[in-house]
Amino acid sequence: MPVPGHPAGGLKLPVSPPSRLRPPAVDALSIPPRLSIIIPCLNESVRLPRLLNDLAALRKRGHEIIVVDGGSGDGTLEQAAQGADRTLNSPAGRARQMNAGAAAARGDAFWFLHADTRVPRSVPAGVLACLRAGRPWGRCRVRLSGDTLVLRAIAALMNLRSCLTGIATGDQGIFVTRSAFDGVGGFPEIALMEDVAISRALKSGVGRPACIRPCLVTSSRRWEQRGVWRTVLLMWRLRLAYWLGADPAELARRYR
Repeated sequence: MPVPGHPAGGLKLPVSPPSRLRPPAVDALSIPPRLSIIIPCLNESVRLPRLLNDLAALRKRGHEIIVVDGGSGDGTLEQAAQGADRTLNSPAGRARQMNAGAAAARGDAFWFLHADTRVPRSVPAGVLACLRAGRPWGRCRVRLSGDTLVLRAIAALMNLRSCLTGIATGDQGIFVTRSAFDGVGGFPEIALMEDVAISRALKSGVGRPACIRPCLVTSSRRWEQRGVWRTVLLMWRLRLAYWLGADPAELARRYR
């Protein structure tokens, strides 16, 4: 006989579903390591604010932006003060400026960016994820700001070259842990090819670079101003000469 207040036979009382608590959202940009983003500049008052705007979300989450000026006369430092944590003066020369930024940095890892670079939103999370995975250094894929077929082909060749050689260039956004950077003595303070030189040292010391698949956008002005094929051939000749032992100061003169 059914007991009052109890279900009879196979009758099932409705059961409230268990509450589903959503885990708190994880902000990938706020998880350590802390980046020090180091930007060497010389007369980049027009382009630098665009890059600083791209990096504003990182800055809000505790990462550090350092702009190192090499003697600009166009108001670059005034522009930098509006979007950077620190602005420094340094003797001109990309290697000197980047080393000065690293010496002043407080982060666990350094990310070196050219002032005419643009940083899409997906790139910083990729850099941080790579560092959290234990990779001591790496670089990003790039695409050029121009939209012609030949510029797209040049960017593809740049990415392929870096994959094959394990050598990164400055426009690919080299990132490196503080310990790995200190371990190779920073950038050699040479007039040109400092990015190739530190890549060779890091590759020998800690292994090949990691590669971030989301692309940085690097300015195509060098190719557009000097001529696409002329610039490609010039860079090939300069790199070959460097590998053969040419003086970087002479290479810099030829580049300019």
